[in-house]
Amino acid sequence: MSIDPAVYARLREIADHLPQVPGIGKIEIANGEIVMMMSPVKRHELAVHRIAGQLNGQLPTTHPGYLAHPGADLEDAGLGRLRCPDLMVFPEATLEGEQPAVLPHEVLLVVEIVSKSNPENDYEGKVRDYAAMGIPLYLLVDPRKGTGLVHDLPGYTSRTPFAFGDTVTVGPWRIDTSVLLTYA
Repeated sequence: MSIDPAVYARLREIADHLPQVPGIGKIEIANGEIVMMMSPVKRHELAVHRIAGQLNGQLPTTHPGYLAHPGADLEDAGLGRLRCPDLMVFPEATLEGEQPAVLPHEVLLVVEIVSKSNPENDYEGKVRDYAAMGIPLYLLVDPRKGTGLVHDLPGYTSRTPFAFGDTVTVGPWRIDTSVLLTYA
């Protein structure tokens, strides 16, 4: 599952120096490869925004000092993985640090909105990687089908399916999925 640390360091160096390409959103490293992710579509971003809003409304009560934040990188150099989840819950103070990426031990939840172009990445690779990183919860939202899964540790062996319209329990939080839209 992990790659040679020297190989990962070289991949990370290359990824950090790749030029910005129009239409390419983020760069990830998985399975010893650099992966260029397409920029997300509007309904994808709307789902991220609406879920973040619900989580940020509940975090002051459940986890003061934490936030639901999109766009940050998540790195586990020991596993040789650099991921960019659509949304993560972690301490706000993490953003004040010098680290270029959020570390897995800081993260309570990752959220991925399944893309039209590469759904296997969210259903297979990221399930494997986030479980290996020890992240307690993984919320997978699939606007292609209007469904999703809540993955719990250990090893994401517990998977709770839902359909858009359901109110879903994700750890200590509740997410109203009736506000999510399917892809047109």
